[in-house]
Amino acid sequence: MSIPPPSGSRQPRDPFGPPPANPPQGVPGYGPYGPAGRAYGTPVSVNALAVAALVLGVLCFLPGAGLVPGLIALWQIRRSGQSGRGLAIAGAVLSAVGIVLWVVVLSTGAVSEVWEGFKDGARRGNEVLSLDKGDCFDAPGGLEGDTYDVDRVPCEGRHDAEVFAVVTLPGGAFPGDAKITDLADEKCYALQDQYAMDTWAMPADVDVYYLLPSRVSWRYGDRAITCLFGDTEAGVKLTGSLRTDPTTLDTDQVVFLSTANALDTALYEEPEKSPEDDLAAHRAWAGQVHDVLGEQIEALRGHSWPAGARKPLADLVEDMEDAREEWSRASTARDVDTYFAHYDKAYGAVDGPATVTARKALALAATPPASGEDERGTSEAQV
Repeated sequence: MSIPPPSGSRQPRDPFGPPPANPPQGVPGYGPYGPAGRAYGTPVSVNALAVAALVLGVLCFLPGAGLVPGLIALWQIRRSGQSGRGLAIAGAVLSAVGIVLWVVVLSTGAVSEVWEGFKDGARRGNEVLSLDKGDCFDAPGGLEGDTYDVDRVPCEGRHDAEVFAVVTLPGGAFPGDAKITDLADEKCYALQDQYAMDTWAMPADVDVYYLLPSRVSWRYGDRAITCLFGDTEAGVKLTGSLRTDPTTLDTDQVVFLSTANALDTALYEEPEKSPEDDLAAHRAWAGQVHDVLGEQIEALRGHSWPAGARKPLADLVEDMEDAREEWSRASTARDVDTYFAHYDKAYGAVDGPATVTARKALALAATPPASGEDERGTSEAQV
């Protein structure tokens, strides 16, 4: 009696028949090996170039970098039987798409727009401020020290500062903080009266500040010294514009203020040393004031004033003639006492009653500034 073999021990029938006794050498698919000579049951490896192609294809900023590895990977997979064909195809396709996108970007000029946007962002990140003459703004960080950002606001309302001049420096290497500060002090002081011609209308606590390029902002093209007015008291804001120039004044007012400011500029040039230490320098300066007074007297006499201002201006010219004579005598004084005698008489005619009357007739500020108020200092901030 025959006994059937146990369940599971029966060998499956090979549909292709038994293998030949002498299988061809080097022919895949025969013997105990599967396709490509790989033993049955061996794990299939992933082609490394296929993985690399996909990674490079995903990195859009490297267009085309994954195309060549992807094609090579497909060729290797076809020969070796490795997996990763889908990865290689995906990497090659993404790289091809990246190439197309970059061609479109280059042909439409979008690269330049992106680059300009990057540069603008870099400038903003490095505190390059762009302000124009007449702008009013708030400075969240204050005007003292480093000013990183500003918010433009209407001049009619409350604000921290008002720009009265912008000085553009030449290109080249960064000149250094000290050099830029010296230039700002020189330029801003000289330009303040061109913007605020009526110095009597300037609030007592207003000072001159400036925003300067920093070494970092200079690299991004910042060449502007921004001159501005601000209040010296912390937390106190300006109200209304301080601008009094030909854009806000009539012709009569401009002529009068031009002569007054020219005289003030001459008076500000008084030597630092006292007459006791350098009488010669003071006598030379007195002679310069005498000459400037002569020029301004001629300017006032040569202008056609409105009827209501003719008498006040004639009286002012008369006082200026007296002052001019005293400056002439001071310029030839033989000793310090004589010099001071004429000096005091000459200064007595400056901003006296005749000046107040003339200002009232021209609808200008008529309250003389307190002593020292019109000798404004300067403060700096850096961007």
